[in-house]
Amino acid sequence: MTESTVVAKQRLEIALDCCHFCLGESRIRMTTPPPQTMKLRVTRNEAIADGINIVEFRDAVGNELPQFSAGAHIAIHVPNGMLRKYSLCNDPAERDRYQVAVKREINGRGGSCSLIDDVKAGDELMVIAPVNDFGLPPRAQEFLFIAGGIGVTPMMAMIRQVIAEGKRFRLFYCSRSPETTAFREELTAPQFKDMVTIHYDQGDPSRSLDLRPILAERKNREHLYCCGPRPLMEAVRAMTDHWSPTAVHFEAFSEAETHKPDDKPFKVRLARSGAVLDISTSTTILEVLREHGLEVPSSCETGTCGICRTKLLAGEADHRDLVLAEHERKDTIMICVSRARSDQITIDR
Repeated sequence: MTESTVVAKQRLEIALDCCHFCLGESRIRMTTPPPQTMKLRVTRNEAIADGINIVEFRDAVGNELPQFSAGAHIAIHVPNGMLRKYSLCNDPAERDRYQVAVKREINGRGGSCSLIDDVKAGDELMVIAPVNDFGLPPRAQEFLFIAGGIGVTPMMAMIRQVIAEGKRFRLFYCSRSPETTAFREELTAPQFKDMVTIHYDQGDPSRSLDLRPILAERKNREHLYCCGPRPLMEAVRAMTDHWSPTAVHFEAFSEAETHKPDDKPFKVRLARSGAVLDISTSTTILEVLREHGLEVPSSCETGTCGICRTKLLAGEADHRDLVLAEHERKDTIMICVSRARSDQITIDR
């Protein structure tokens, strides 16, 4: 293959990846009605691993549920009054049920404990229909999944969809121990022998899975999907700077990175109007903009989808996203999670 042919091939791959990204972004930016809210019956709530329950929902009279695609989540109004999002883990081809895996978060806000402890089969809960911020690009044929703990949940639906479509995948699943590993029996079945690797670290960081050889090169134009604890996702992000940015996808459940104990208030100047807004320690730039009547595109609001990307014109940002490459951080900010290191920043709004 000549050098010019190689260059042309690389340019084509980048162009195709950009097409995938732009199409996905356009779909999210379109004005769509809010997802449907339904009263669904719990038909199963039982442990599948230490500290992890599978919770299943069906329509009370047997009607079909709104369709979903791999990577989608539902929002559940749990008994303690909270609204919590959980990724769907069952086969997207199924229209009769939704299944989510719920990890008991002892140090969380109480939503997971309420769902596990206060809900039994036969109860009815209000559920918001599926939304997908973590979908698989339809033209991609190869996938690399990296999951940490309960982050394997969306990958279960992805695996089912990928297999049904005749595509290929590799899964690297990091877990503390066999007892705390959700879906272990299914993923260790003979048909997954060459596709699934489960790594146990016993909670010892020194025994963590070495991701460097896995991420050293992008094989067969794979799309990488990563979900798990923040340190795992940050490590994956740091090791994939050489990948096409449109081929690396993250999903976060935790809001821990939005606010930190040592956060300080700051000001945001809006370049187009000259208005200066105060951002407190308990609010985000995105929330304050909305409070002032500004419509700002967003989707995940965890710093993983890239939809709220905003031009940074002045000041120093405190970046907390998993989207921006290092060279983009000089003049771009994700306003759903990132804050300011300087007393004031100016953004293109």
